[in-house]
Amino acid sequence: MSPDPHATKAVEDAITSRHSVRAFLATPVPRETVERILAVASRAPSGTNTQPWNVYVLTGQAKRELSRRLVAIYDDPVELELHAAEYAYYATEWKSPFIDRRRKIGWDLYGLLGIAKGDKDRMHAQHSRNYEFFGAPVGMMFTIDRMLRQGSWLDFGMFLQSVMIAARGHGLDTCPQAAFTPFYRIIMPAVGAPANEQLVCGMSLGYADPDAVENSLVTEREPVSGFVKFIE
Repeated sequence: MSPDPHATKAVEDAITSRHSVRAFLATPVPRETVERILAVASRAPSGTNTQPWNVYVLTGQAKRELSRRLVAIYDDPVELELHAAEYAYYATEWKSPFIDRRRKIGWDLYGLLGIAKGDKDRMHAQHSRNYEFFGAPVGMMFTIDRMLRQGSWLDFGMFLQSVMIAARGHGLDTCPQAAFTPFYRIIMPAVGAPANEQLVCGMSLGYADPDAVENSLVTEREPVSGFVKFIE
């Protein structure tokens, strides 16, 4: 059976149009839409069908109160020193090409926003917007059971990708955020997560603000020839 070109394009467009949005409209997202996105994403593969994901969806006053608390901590240097993530998302030592890509996206974003090198106050303010979910009407926190190992974390990544792609199918955008992980001691009780769960990351969900200059940032990707070897 030959592939349906319309279906092929729809799938490819959903994947390639996904990017991290850092400014959202306040337009509400119906709960039914969020549930549909998560139901579709739950078809993501997982080893022996363990389905290691838990999701806490924040809207309205609950989201605003959590944002208020996190921003207050982030703006207080003394309080901020008391918080650290439970796991290392990033490397502790960097080398090329990873450090080059990391630096480029940072300066590309700051360049769009007119933030000069060394302007720590504006850098701080921009990073602080993570904790306000960049203005999105929906925030999500993702957790995993502490007993699960590395393979389940890999499975979780496929689930997160599926959430983001399913959101594109509804005309919505997302921003996955490791920035929340240092504040698990605040977040986990706030969402009612039990002690056996660990915070993986957060995510903003909503409609992208088309007038926000930061949303024009589209990161570069290495060509297939740069990371693939065909062995015949």
